[in-house]
Amino acid sequence: MKFSEILSQFGDTVTAHSLTDQNHDPEITGVAAIEEATIGTLSYVEGGKFAAWVEKTKASALILPQDQKLQMQAQAQNIAWLATAEPRLLFAKAIALFYQPYQPQAEIHPTAVIHPTAKIGSDVYVGPYVVIQSGVEIGNGAIIHPHVVIYPDTKIGDRTTLHANCTIHERTRIGADCVIHSGAVIGAEGFGFVPTRTGWVKMEQSGCTVLEDRVEVGCNTAIDRPAVGETRVGHDTKIDNLVQIGHGCQIGAGCAIAGQAGMAGGVRIGNRVTLAGQTGIANQVKIGDGAIVSAQAGVHNDVAPKEIVSGSPAIPYKLYLKVAAVYSRLPEIYKILKQLQRQEQNK
Repeated sequence: MKFSEILSQFGDTVTAHSLTDQNHDPEITGVAAIEEATIGTLSYVEGGKFAAWVEKTKASALILPQDQKLQMQAQAQNIAWLATAEPRLLFAKAIALFYQPYQPQAEIHPTAVIHPTAKIGSDVYVGPYVVIQSGVEIGNGAIIHPHVVIYPDTKIGDRTTLHANCTIHERTRIGADCVIHSGAVIGAEGFGFVPTRTGWVKMEQSGCTVLEDRVEVGCNTAIDRPAVGETRVGHDTKIDNLVQIGHGCQIGAGCAIAGQAGMAGGVRIGNRVTLAGQTGIANQVKIGDGAIVSAQAGVHNDVAPKEIVSGSPAIPYKLYLKVAAVYSRLPEIYKILKQLQRQEQNK
């Protein structure tokens, strides 16, 4: 594909480019990270901190920010370029020009076990050894990969993909255009036990789990159902691998939850919240819209909207930076303290 053809695909998102009648129009055969790019590939640069790579890369074309210095560097290296306000977003669209994920043709494999009361929409793929139990409803265009198990009375929306070996428990509701990756477990029993003098008494988890439209759930993530009511994940929320979402959690729309994050029961997450890797959130905590929780933070108290918190226990980010600066000086401070103690003793 010629670079000029790629330009034509992006329309008004391109603010400037290097192709003129005098410039070459390179053939682009794929995409690559700038440090790994070879002749014939398209790459991107997000900002000035990657400027050195513009002079070293072997890429034939670059997606650049609106930075004239970077554009002049690319021109000097005879690299075709285009400029945009969001280089990473445009690069994501460029990848889609060269790569499409595996999409099986609609069919129901003869080894699939489907209860006669299940309702399967049109143009659905059901792979080998899938188990679909009673009362399940599968929307149009859904893709159910091999060895998926769907428990009774579950509803799966249109065009949703369930990857191999994920498990969807009873009464779960999954919206349209969702993606559930391999090994994920949606709607299993929450961790509900009542302590007594003679031991633990199991509290049955009679609630359900609801994923709204366009939710994506990573590999080996667990989203539990509650004793009563529902666990809910809002539309467009993206959840990484190995995340634990406890019973009764309510997660808003457009959130991003990174790997190994964990939420105890009853947590309330607002819209557009970011939880970085290995964050832990205590029972019943509320996190406001637009808040950011840094990696490995332990959140024990409510977080205000748009606040950034770090550390364990989590505190506001600006305060955390001051605390971290003091922490690195503790040996020095301890030494000074001991000297002062000796001076006091010698008086």
